[in-house]
Amino acid sequence: MVSSGKDPREEVIQAWYMDDSNEDQRLPHHKEPKEFVSLDKLGELGVLSWRLDADNYETDPDLKKIREERGYSYMDVCEVCPEKLPNYEEKIKSFFEEHLHTDEEIRYCVAGSGYFDVRDRNEAWIRVWVKKGGLIILPAGMYHRFTLDEDNYIKAMRFFVGEPVWTPYNRPHDHLPAREQYIKTFVEKEVANNAVDAAA
Repeated sequence: MVSSGKDPREEVIQAWYMDDSNEDQRLPHHKEPKEFVSLDKLGELGVLSWRLDADNYETDPDLKKIREERGYSYMDVCEVCPEKLPNYEEKIKSFFEEHLHTDEEIRYCVAGSGYFDVRDRNEAWIRVWVKKGGLIILPAGMYHRFTLDEDNYIKAMRFFVGEPVWTPYNRPHDHLPAREQYIKTFVEKEVANNAVDAAA
């Protein structure tokens, strides 16, 4: 069997630059023409991703390995949809406010789908569509927001090192150590690399 070379993660996680439209946040918001972003480029921004077996998440050895390696001792399951989430409208609005956390945000989609929007180094929005089987880790200090897509449903596992702290810090919170560390690790590092390339 010949390998196509396609990254299996791309079947459950896709990313693209967003347009500037104020239409329904649950629409795809593609630019015209569409401008996709590779998962490797997301990785350069600190966003990690995996494709896992969502039908067997309770016994999946790959998920167990990720949890052990990264120290994710806490786990729960969250369903986001009008029927299951109390104060749904209010919650969805707060999820879509641009914010950061002082710890990683880890979400594993075991059913449904949703959009995680993240900023690139030039402050442009990248929309990351996570579907069933996709696990995504946003680094501490990265500005982001979340919304459902037009299907209005996601069931996601949430992980945390130790006791969970879900506090969102709405932008601007650039003075937080987690933000300063993110800038140093993923933004300034790339600027420095580009300067070296230009000088070579």
